[in-house]
Amino acid sequence: MINNIYQPQKIEKTIQKAWEEKAAFKVAEDLSTEKFYCLSMFPYPSGHLHMGHVRNYTIGDVIARYQRMLGKNVLQPIGWDAFGLPAENAAIQNQVAPAKWTYENISYMRSQLKRLGLAYDWSREVTTCRPDYYRWEQWLFVKMLEKGLVYKKSAVVNWDPVDQTVLANEQVIDGRGWRSGALIERREIPQWFIKITAYADELLKDLDKLEHWPEQVRTMQRNWIGRSEGVEIIFEVENKKTPLKVYTTRPDTLFGITFMAISALHPLAKKAAKDNSTLQAFIEECRHTKTAEAELATLEKKGLDTELKAIHPITYELIPIWITNYVLMEYGSGAVMAVPAHDQRDYEFAKKYSLPIKQVIQPKNDKPCDLNQSAFVEKGILINSTQFDTLTSEKAFDAIAEYLTKNELGGHTINYRLRDWGISRQRYWGTPIPIIYCKECGTVPVPKEDLPVVLPENVEFTDQIPPLHAIPEFYETTCPKCGAPAKRETDTFDTFMESSWYYARFACKGQDQSMLDDRVKYWLPVDQYVGGVEHAILHLLYARFICKILRDLNLLNMDEPFKRLLTQGMVLKDGKKMSKSLKNTVDPDELIKRYGADTARFFIIFTAPPEQSLEWSDSGVEGSYRFLKRLWAFTHENKDIIKSENIINKGGDLSTTDWQNVTPQQQEFRRQIYLTLQQANFDMERLQFNTVASACMKLLNLLVKIKENMPNENNDPDKRLLQKGLSILLRILNPITPHITQYLWKEFSFGKSILKEEWPKVIVGALKTQTIELVVQVNGKRRNNIQVPTHTEQDTIEKLALADKKVSQHIADKPIKKIIYVPEKLINIVVGN
Repeated sequence: MINNIYQPQKIEKTIQKAWEEKAAFKVAEDLSTEKFYCLSMFPYPSGHLHMGHVRNYTIGDVIARYQRMLGKNVLQPIGWDAFGLPAENAAIQNQVAPAKWTYENISYMRSQLKRLGLAYDWSREVTTCRPDYYRWEQWLFVKMLEKGLVYKKSAVVNWDPVDQTVLANEQVIDGRGWRSGALIERREIPQWFIKITAYADELLKDLDKLEHWPEQVRTMQRNWIGRSEGVEIIFEVENKKTPLKVYTTRPDTLFGITFMAISALHPLAKKAAKDNSTLQAFIEECRHTKTAEAELATLEKKGLDTELKAIHPITYELIPIWITNYVLMEYGSGAVMAVPAHDQRDYEFAKKYSLPIKQVIQPKNDKPCDLNQSAFVEKGILINSTQFDTLTSEKAFDAIAEYLTKNELGGHTINYRLRDWGISRQRYWGTPIPIIYCKECGTVPVPKEDLPVVLPENVEFTDQIPPLHAIPEFYETTCPKCGAPAKRETDTFDTFMESSWYYARFACKGQDQSMLDDRVKYWLPVDQYVGGVEHAILHLLYARFICKILRDLNLLNMDEPFKRLLTQGMVLKDGKKMSKSLKNTVDPDELIKRYGADTARFFIIFTAPPEQSLEWSDSGVEGSYRFLKRLWAFTHENKDIIKSENIINKGGDLSTTDWQNVTPQQQEFRRQIYLTLQQANFDMERLQFNTVASACMKLLNLLVKIKENMPNENNDPDKRLLQKGLSILLRILNPITPHITQYLWKEFSFGKSILKEEWPKVIVGALKTQTIELVVQVNGKRRNNIQVPTHTEQDTIEKLALADKKVSQHIADKPIKKIIYVPEKLINIVVGN
């Protein structure tokens, strides 16, 4: 039996058990009901939830519960992004197989999520390291291979020599691996790629459809795709058969080239270094160069002359070719035409190595241009450019492109910063790539009927996890075409593959005959997606891309997977992001054990708007706990009043009270209740949940005030105000703190379950005020406020203002020059000296 003391641990455990027994949040397709698919980015099973998880999943849960109260059929699933390198590193550290470590973590984190009271449909739980999930990922790979969207080639990659795997640019920090800290090497190894560039135009264009995404995220994606219009130019190389191709968006600067800059991994660089130890040493040094484009801007520019010469396509001048550390092979063609006068990066390099700087663009309107200070990078008028002199940069673009095309020296082209998605990883704990290599038949995809290619989970290891190429029982097989001995591919998928389609699999859990089924047509797209802004580029881009692939395979009937996106801010402590390395984390378990899940949830929601960072505050947690204790105490102290003749007219007002014949104070109390509800409705729709939490606190204060002003406990209008006000408060608060509101709803006879209740509706008539409050000024300075009935004549208002004691003492015997009245706002009495 729960007593009058708030004991969250008891009520939360009891309510969560009831939810689980009744499968309260399990949903099925219902064509007669509007659906709402609410999804938070699923977690990596690292072992324990942190407060960033708590914030992400609480925000999603508030949205899902609110939409359910609006009468929608709400799907909110959860699963586990379970493959990845951290499991291998943890396994080595703890001497436990990655599978065992992962499944144990999932079990513990699942219990943590349940203790938070999250309204998940647990029947749809997916785990990406299970064969029943990744089977269909392998199937999709084979389908893409059949359609020409998958290929294998040697490519330059970021190689972590400690973790022994490829890293994406974003995983290289200051030239070192994000986990191992090892200096990254640049290696060329065979890799599998998916042609995301085939969808580059559509991925860019469809960003305009995502009007409910943060503009910051859309901009980040636009920049990552990086569409540009330019010109490809072919430079012959002296005494070499293979020409040098470059792409530029500034063909107007073509006559200002003073050197060519190529990547250390460019084929010409390799040829030049064949018998040159100095060049070989420099190329080896460049293998450890920072690789992210943002870092290249601040990188110290270095280079060596190859002694090779490029031939200018129009002037036939010989141009020296330099190997540099600021040109990357994976961007463009791995070569750039260097124009120091009009590119700051080239300018810095030319200054360092005393290379010529030739001006070919002059500012418009004869503005000054000092090339002794920096490059002139703006567009202007061409000079020193033969027949193209006097043209503007814009006109020169077309004229030079036309000349190059006509003379078969290049031409107009569209380029993308986006590169095809390299999906090969040289690690064990991932989805095996379903390819077999046969000496007779070559590269053979695993037949669909032989899928999944199952990853062996019981591996033996000492100081490291063996990669798949060290496990003969995995890679030794037979060719599905000729039956001869063959070998399996031993690379595994990039783990972004798993997270790029999980949102669709949630809709089809249990389907074992196909990747997806018609249920996706009911549930998708996701109506609200919630997750960190750190996933704004890669995860979201890959998920959008795979959605389009699935659409073209007739498995989905939509262009974009996520209608709305909310990117929540970080949880900070002492101004820094919570992290284990900084030892500034807060254990959610300890928080729940001490204060209860509802307190944790209320603090997370109340402290900051969802999209902003949240500063952790112990006093803020205590304040949230005090609010819930105060709500508990108030309801129990007034139990007899609240429960007496309790009638809730859903969607309407308490009909037995004639609100036109109550006191002005009671009318104002009623008006304040519905004004607060109206504001909460507005804030819920715009996802500003912190102010919804504030509205709940305001409502409780209002209920306390109503009780304090009751002449006696049998006063019917005040009693019904308390009843109605509390019913509204509990329903507004329910998405944020579902346990205490469920208990109080049932305890005070509002109904058996608040889960079955609708979101409260505003009674428009209640918002009308019987009185208005006016500011009274004397010579523009506020002296008091007065209450007057609505529709009061101006003459009467002036008399009431002049008669007010606080106002009259500032007028005294001074002559009144004029009185200014702003209807329903203020009255200003202007007096002389």
